[in-house]
Amino acid sequence: MDNISNMSTSELDEHFLRRSFEVARRALTHGNHPFGAILVDRNRNVLIEAENGYMPARDSTAHAERLLATQACTTFSPDVLGGATLYSSAEPCAMCAGAIYWAGIGRLVYGLSEHRLRAVTGNHPENPSRNRDGAAGSIAAPSCSPGGGSGG
Repeated sequence: MDNISNMSTSELDEHFLRRSFEVARRALTHGNHPFGAILVDRNRNVLIEAENGYMPARDSTAHAERLLATQACTTFSPDVLGGATLYSSAEPCAMCAGAIYWAGIGRLVYGLSEHRLRAVTGNHPENPSRNRDGAAGSIAAPSCSPGGGSGG
């Protein structure tokens, strides 16, 4: 095992990102998509590991980061979470980003960006960032936008 006590922040980030990739590989062996996340406290201790949990229940919300955030906020104090870093194999989606925020996790480091993930997976039906028919875009009415509206 690497001696992490003398590592710089960037070396620690690389070390723990690699560990999140190991968790992602483990998810594949359980029939899930290859995503993993770990939570590390300010003393460099791994508190939680979570892999994508889609199978066996086919729960589309069982992303590694969301599962980790749920476990973290029901297990650790706000002080611990505020000083912790979540390492994720890929950029969290909007749902997971919200879960991380509401759990109070202080820092996030991720490997693969959503842009790069999309480039790798393309318009795969299981990629939530794919092009969707019927997407509304902005829902702000013209009267709600700056300088818009019928008033004078």
